Amino acid sequence: MFEAVEELLVEHADLEKRLADPSVHADQANARKLAKRYAELTPITRTYRAWRQTGEDIEAARELAAEDPDFLAEAKVAEARRDELTEELRLLLVPRDPNDDKDVILEVKAGEGGEESALFAGDLLRMYLRFAERVGWKTEIIDSNESDLGGYKDVSVAVKTRGSTEPGQGVWARLKYEGGVHRVQRVPATESQGRIHTSAAGVLVTPEAEEVEVEVHANDLRIDVYRSSGPGGQSVNTTDSAVRITHLPTGIVASCQNEKSQLQNKEQAMRILRSRLLAAAQEEAEREASDARRSQVRTVDRSERIRTYNFPENRISDHRTGFKSYNLDQVLDGDLNAVIQSCVDADAAAKLAAAQEN
Repeated sequence: MFEAVEELLVEHADLEKRLADPSVHADQANARKLAKRYAELTPITRTYRAWRQTGEDIEAARELAAEDPDFLAEAKVAEARRDELTEELRLLLVPRDPNDDKDVILEVKAGEGGEESALFAGDLLRMYLRFAERVGWKTEIIDSNESDLGGYKDVSVAVKTRGSTEPGQGVWARLKYEGGVHRVQRVPATESQGRIHTSAAGVLVTPEAEEVEVEVHANDLRIDVYRSSGPGGQSVNTTDSAVRITHLPTGIVASCQNEKSQLQNKEQAMRILRSRLLAAAQEEAEREASDARRSQVRTVDRSERIRTYNFPENRISDHRTGFKSYNLDQVLDGDLNAVIQSCVDADAAAKLAAAQEN
């Protein structure tokens, strides 16, 4: 069992030696790549060594038990620990999403439900901003279109780490499960009869693309400028500073109107466009992949209704994992970890099952 890990141990030791060489750090991009791989292999190496050590402990305890039966208890403790390490190692060896360490662009869009949906979109935005604050991530609102009552018709926000992260703790690794339709059940602020309404908002999460990852030719772009639709009287809607960029080969569109400068809006729109193009390319690759590969990413399907927020019962339910809790007020204040972890665990279980089938 786990014979292939020996090769990873050799690779880990080689990386450790190379990273200790000062000349390697002359090329910062290569050094970061090596350090990232080293960080990925470290928990596997550590867990495998502990797993191998428990095997030796079990064997020694059994030999000693032939002369002293008290050692049987030690053998049982070691066996239980070995079972735990076996499961940990299996999970660590499941293929990782290559985007897990990436930052993301998260978009929230109001759906059916008019002003109530826009207000709910604002609630979701605040939930993600507070969650990011809790875990120490940086956020930057790139573009927004507010509704009359203070909600959002649509809003785009960049979410970034503040440095290196543990494997599986990157922004995309945690937030990729948020993409989909979020449903809310509550008495809207606009409801005079006290009736509970159901409305929804959509969330789209894409890994933020670096310029080198997505090649965009100027000839493939149509750039339109128009007057921003901010509140009347502000400088944002007195000049043609808003920018809409259309990628002609794919029809993908990105726009930005938040900045006062047309150049700044263009740069922000390009960030969104590159991320959408990267996501589209990856989704196309997934469609062409095997059924097993598709099953591994099914919990990230953006088209399905993923979650319900029931205000009268203070309940949140995730329809993909069966997760349910009655602390909706805390979740909306950014306490999202338990909800997200249920998705992480379900995804890992699906990947493990697919790997075992193969």
